[in-house]
Amino acid sequence: MLRPSGKPGRDCPRCPRLVDFRNTWRNQEPDWFNAPVPSFGPLDARLLIVGLAPGLRGANRTGRPFTGDYAGDLLYATLKDFGFAEGNSAERPDDGLTLIDCRITNAVRCVPPENKPTPQEITTCREFLTATIAEMTKLRAIVTLGRTAHETFIAAQGVKRRDYPFGHGREHAIGPITLFASYHCSRYNTNTGVLTPEMFRNVFARVRKLLDAS
Repeated sequence: MLRPSGKPGRDCPRCPRLVDFRNTWRNQEPDWFNAPVPSFGPLDARLLIVGLAPGLRGANRTGRPFTGDYAGDLLYATLKDFGFAEGNSAERPDDGLTLIDCRITNAVRCVPPENKPTPQEITTCREFLTATIAEMTKLRAIVTLGRTAHETFIAAQGVKRRDYPFGHGREHAIGPITLFASYHCSRYNTNTGVLTPEMFRNVFARVRKLLDAS
């Protein structure tokens, strides 16, 4: 369902496969969050980071994007280095971590089996991403983590994918927003060398430069 706030309810019924998976884990781990994971960070932020979907034992467990898994370790450390976060990141949402001029969301709000949402699930959930973007009136920069997040954002903007191709380090201007594309900061990508911490830092260095100049 789409609530008046533009956000999915705890029992959003839109994607049957994700509902079944969510209910399975609610039965197995009743103390976990096990619901559509909300965005994290202030509404008046100028930077929005778009990931793919909650990790099973990360955001699906904790209820906060990129909290409780390796991808979050790299992301939050990088954000702190560039002044987009302060405090200590731990495996729980009450760790005191605060985002500064930055917000984080996911293209798909519910955890998918094997971390692989279907094309239909991505399309179905896109309305929530569109609503998230619309409520951020000071938005100036987007960082998309991975091809799926990148292409979902492009679709949410109503522009043609071929005009804004994905590639790590690419930048695209879409109206007043500058889009920065990055490989996803997953353990697989960093372990295989697809993404190094320095490559990731370079993206956020350019974001910082853009926002400081505006």
